[in-house]
Amino acid sequence: MPVKKDASGKRWVEMEVLVPGSPDEVWRALATGPGYAAWFTKASIEERVGGNLEFHFGPDAKSTGQVTFWEPPYVFGYVERDWAEGAPPVATEVTITARSGGQCVVRMVHSLFASTDDWDDQLEGFEGGWPGFFEVLRIYLAHFAGMEAAQAGAMVMSVQEEPLAIWTRLTERLGLAGTNVGERRTTASAPEALTGTVESIVQNTKSRYIMMRLEAPVPGVALWGTHAVKDGVHVSASFFFYGADAAKQAAASEPLWRNWFAEQFPTRA
Repeated sequence: MPVKKDASGKRWVEMEVLVPGSPDEVWRALATGPGYAAWFTKASIEERVGGNLEFHFGPDAKSTGQVTFWEPPYVFGYVERDWAEGAPPVATEVTITARSGGQCVVRMVHSLFASTDDWDDQLEGFEGGWPGFFEVLRIYLAHFAGMEAAQAGAMVMSVQEEPLAIWTRLTERLGLAGTNVGERRTTASAPEALTGTVESIVQNTKSRYIMMRLEAPVPGVALWGTHAVKDGVHVSASFFFYGADAAKQAAASEPLWRNWFAEQFPTRA
């Protein structure tokens, strides 16, 4: 959806997703550090208004903020003031509404105040980045809620080929070319074999991804994708492992995938 605006200078994007679980279960996934780590990224949250918040996106990347709304289990909000150089503060508000059948609607709004459209692309980027992670959230709540969680991931910027060619190479080398939703598949042995059920496949001219719900070597979710940007194509893999062996699996998987991505997708022409 396009960025919405009003006369005050407020600009915002909003998203809604239906997920399984009670308000309390969904709240734990959306408003606590361990909850975020199970479907999005490592995070630490001081659970009170005015509390500090940090999202950790990698060794040298994090975003910090402050909790602005804390109304368990229905409303959680925070503001990030230093999310981009020269940018106005961006506020996020998450609202959880119970629905019949043991489900909840999650509504997320990102907003900022600006007199120009200089930051509209970033707002639209927020909106475009969430659907894949919301799908991880849905799978987590449906199958793995409350289990110990650990993450692994890898990403490179490839500049040697067009987006479709990179996507084709990624899926072929994973052994997932031509796969369909609902199929049980095992990926190629390099960098490691993962077995599970294909949950979703999404493609458009800018972004493509495949998501699998894993059963081996441990329960989890795997997400492989490409995203075209101005200077090239981001190629990425994100893994969310669950259960007693989650941390051990994440520690073993991450260096394998980082090395494999560096070999398969050179970052320089």
